[in-house]
Amino acid sequence: MKNTALTSMNVHIANNRQEMGQQAAADIAKVIRTMQQSKAHLRMIFAAAPSQSEMLSALRLETGIDWQRITAFHMDEYIGLAPDAPQRFGNWLRNEFFDCVPLSSYHLINPGADPEATCRDYANKLAEAPIDFVLLGIGANAHIAFNDPPADLDDPLAVKVVELDEICRQQQVDDECFLTLNDVPRKAITLTVPSILRGEQLFCSIPGKNKAAAVRDMMESPVSGQVPASALKNHPRCTVYLDLDSSSLLVR
Repeated sequence: MKNTALTSMNVHIANNRQEMGQQAAADIAKVIRTMQQSKAHLRMIFAAAPSQSEMLSALRLETGIDWQRITAFHMDEYIGLAPDAPQRFGNWLRNEFFDCVPLSSYHLINPGADPEATCRDYANKLAEAPIDFVLLGIGANAHIAFNDPPADLDDPLAVKVVELDEICRQQQVDDECFLTLNDVPRKAITLTVPSILRGEQLFCSIPGKNKAAAVRDMMESPVSGQVPASALKNHPRCTVYLDLDSSSLLVR
């Protein structure tokens, strides 16, 4: 594990994704424990993706965290999948984390028959109090949540319905979440870029060779909607966790 100052972000590069996940979880847990000394209740947003598995597995084993004083949200959800579909991000997060620790509560995005109404309702829940922590990753096309390029970095909405681009949809097949591209939904609900950046502290875990180009673009490109993850460079407290594969195209 080593730290680097490729951008204003605090960047950690681990030898492998297991080490990356453990370091991210340890750092997140430390900040939660510290924050709970002075704040009665915390609110966290979680990404749902295989890239987050190692971090979440390690985080749920961390001690000294009062999960009963934490409310959880998630970033995005497919439109059109059955409520019990394992590919639904809410179901994935319940299995990986939400049902594994005694959270005060968690709010799932359920698109239902009126996704636009769901967006408004979820935005209202998010706005009830500040978001303390956001645990996220980035996509192979450098999306954050389901904000595919070109993303609106100044979106006036907090939560919205989006059309997924083909690179994003193919990533879901490559991650073995769906068998074929035709199985991947074309629409989803997502938190917008400004909504994510409102979190007080961001922890971004990005393992894998398939993310190397996106990581390079995030770090080295100007902040632009063409590289949505580049917006993370505008956040004053964003920590990024990479492994040797995902960091392989960076100039160091």
